[in-house]
Order: sequence, then structure tokens, then C-alpha cells
Amino acid sequence: MSAIQLREGVWSVGVLNPALRVFDIVMESRYGTSYNAYLVTGGEKTALIEAVHKDYFEDLVSNIEEILPVEKLDYLIMNHTEPDHSGGVRALLDRCPNLTVLCSSSAKKFLTSIANEEFPCRVVKDGDTLDLGGKTLRFISAPLLHWPDSIFTWDEADKTLFTCDFLGCHFCEPSMRDTGIHPEFRRYYEAELLNYFNCIFGPFKPAVLDGLDKMPAGVELVCTSHGPTLSQSIGYVKDCYRQWAAPAVRPDGKKTVGIIYCSAYGCTRALADAAAKALTADGLQVTTLDVVFAAPETVSALVNACDVVLFGTPTINRNAPEAIWNAVHGVDAINTRGRAAGAFGSFGWTGEAAGMVQEQLKQLKFKTVEAPFKVCFTPTEADLTTMAEWARGVADLVKAPESVKPKAQKYICKLCGYIYDPETGDPDRGVAPGTAFEDVPKLWTCPLCGMDKAMFKPLD
Repeated sequence: MSAIQLREGVWSVGVLNPALRVFDIVMESRYGTSYNAYLVTGGEKTALIEAVHKDYFEDLVSNIEEILPVEKLDYLIMNHTEPDHSGGVRALLDRCPNLTVLCSSSAKKFLTSIANEEFPCRVVKDGDTLDLGGKTLRFISAPLLHWPDSIFTWDEADKTLFTCDFLGCHFCEPSMRDTGIHPEFRRYYEAELLNYFNCIFGPFKPAVLDGLDKMPAGVELVCTSHGPTLSQSIGYVKDCYRQWAAPAVRPDGKKTVGIIYCSAYGCTRALADAAAKALTADGLQVTTLDVVFAAPETVSALVNACDVVLFGTPTINRNAPEAIWNAVHGVDAINTRGRAAGAFGSFGWTGEAAGMVQEQLKQLKFKTVEAPFKVCFTPTEADLTTMAEWARGVADLVKAPESVKPKAQKYICKLCGYIYDPETGDPDRGVAPGTAFEDVPKLWTCPLCGMDKAMFKPLD
């Protein structure tokens, strides 16, 4: 693909990959993808935004040199450092020894490991600007969209927002514009937009809502890192993201339970039925699902939607069946806090499976009871009664309302491990001792890594 001028002084210089069918080993890309990069020129300086996958570096250089010699680049802005965006960084630094990289503090740490060398770097924070001479770029902190290092870059003069992965999708559109998508293929693009959201941003829904609110008013062009740029579709895609990220709230207030199981001869199913009957009688909203007969996306949706998840597994060759492991691997590990889970099952010879799954659930930071529940072959009536009580024990872990956090609650940065202690505050940066974390100014950032408050969680 050649360079494509999008605005005055703004070019798309990225690379198309129409043959790609699996992206980063985790998601299908039915219609290929693009590794987008953008060249922004001012009256005095030039900036490249993103540096594409390393396998396509020479294509990137070829596109840039349709506009200017690559050695004349002054800045490289890295909105996000995942290797599909940063793979070409080291080679670009070799070509451009005077190049200065601009990125967030966490991105600098990641880039140093990706490039395996130190490099001229300016760490930018929310609100910082870069003057290109007649064109000023402003940086907007956007952590967890979808890495801790993510930022947006705002070109106010051209009403253009560079959002990296946010609002993008894997859809190889040669024109690089949403206006270029043929009407006949529009439905395929919209399906891939949803698939991309679910795979990439599903675990970060609160951050998605925050990111939407951070978008400047008056944006006329959104330049994403995958798929076509957005102009006529900006409102539609934003509305989709807001709808998909909205928290699900049951009007009746019932806690929800998902019972995920498979059963060769009906014994594990009998345990699942006993749990479902007991928890339904207790007033919980219960859904049971045999993974052998359910689509993977259905299983994953149930696993991640419920307050309590019970996994029922027989033991085959000293292990759980693949279908159960696939269900466990579908857990959104970012958002298990406050949720409970447990494993149960019937076995014949040895019975390791339930314990193996239970251990995995503990590692995923679910609340769990001490041990899984398992029986040998056909459960007796006494076994079914005990199973019901075991299931109630798991559900009880979330039935009680969580206690109000005391004002002295400490918070820890999920990126660097810095601990904010309300007793000491952060006087060097304007936060007085005795300030609860909830009362710390919104623009305060981590003293160690520079990330904003969204990257902190309560210290257990």
C-alpha cells in the first residue's frame, strides 16, 4: 500500500496484511488486518505515530519516503507498545539516530525491553504537548485501552484523534477510510468491530467508558491502529462501544450463577442439577450449560457474566476434558475481583480433575472455598445433599454485601507496585497526609511510573 493523504499534513503510511487469519494467536481475523502508522508534518518538525509489525518495516519506510526521507523524521510517538505497533522501533532508531521517542512512562519501560537498548525518549503525561511548528499535538492519558501504557494523540488543528487500538478492528480496507467500505461488506466490518471489542476491550469496560469521555469534542477523523480510519462512522462506533461497555445490572438485584459442566455418563450432570436446584431455591438466578453442546462464545459470555461460576468436570486420563479447560481459559482474569468460583465432579479411577480446576480458579483470584467437591461414580442421595450445601458455600462468598472500605484503605499501582498510604499522602505532589485515595485529585499520577488513578486498586 502507498501513502494516503488524510488531511493537510496527515498521511496514512501503514501496511496492509490481507492474508492474516489469526491475530496474536488469540483471535480470528477473517478479513485480514492493517498495521497502521501515520505521518504528521508541521512547519518545522515531523512526527511518525506508531512503527508497525517488524516484518513490515521496509514497507513502512517505503511509504514514508513517498513524502520525505525517513532520516528526516524528528519524532516517533508510541501511543501503545504492543509489538504489532512497535516491532519496527529498533530498526527505525538505527535509520534515524537523531529520532526522539515520545510515550508514556510505562511505555518507555516496555520499549526498552522490546528494543533491548536505551534511546532518546521524552516521557509525556496527560495534557503535555508537542509543537511541530504551526501544528501542536496534545497527549491524553488512556490507561488500559488496552495496555497500561496507552495514550491518545490529539491534533486539534486538523480535528484528528490518534487512538491506537481504541475504536479499531481487524478489517483490511485498502482505502484506509470507513467511507471506502463497500455497502455490501458493511455488515462484515460491523461484525468484526464487535469481535475486536470483545477480544481486546471486553476485560476493560470501565476504561472504555472513561476513554469515550476523554475524546475531545469536535473530532472529525479518528485514526486507529487497525482497520480503516473513521469519519462518517465516529458517532456510530462510539455508540456501539458505550453500549457494549455499559455494566449489566439486574433490575431484581439477584446474584447470578453459571454452572458450566460436561458429563460422560450423567454423574457430573446430576451434581450440577443438585447445585442448580438448591441455589435457585435460595433466590439466585441460575443458568446451567453443558459445554459439549455450547458455542465457545456462549460459554465465555456466561463465565464472565456471573457473580458465581461452578465448573463441573469428570476426570479423564488424570486430567479435565479439553472443553472444561477451554471454559476456564475463557475467564476474564482482569475482572475476577469480588466473584466466586468452585470446581466439582464425578470420577472413576483417580479424580484429579476437580482439584486441578479448583487450583486454577484460585490462581485467577476468584473467591473459593478450600476444596472442590467430588464423588466416585454415581452420586448417592447423601452426595447430592452435600453437593447442594457445597454450592451454597461457594455462593455465600458473594451473597453478603461487601463492607465499606475504611478511609485508611491503601491502594497499589497495578503497573509498578507503588503503594499509596492515606496516612502519609503524597506531600511532595500536593496530597496532604490523611487524604483518602477517593479524595486524591483526579489528575494525580503515580510518583513512580506516572500512571493515573485508574491504574490503582485496593491493597488487600
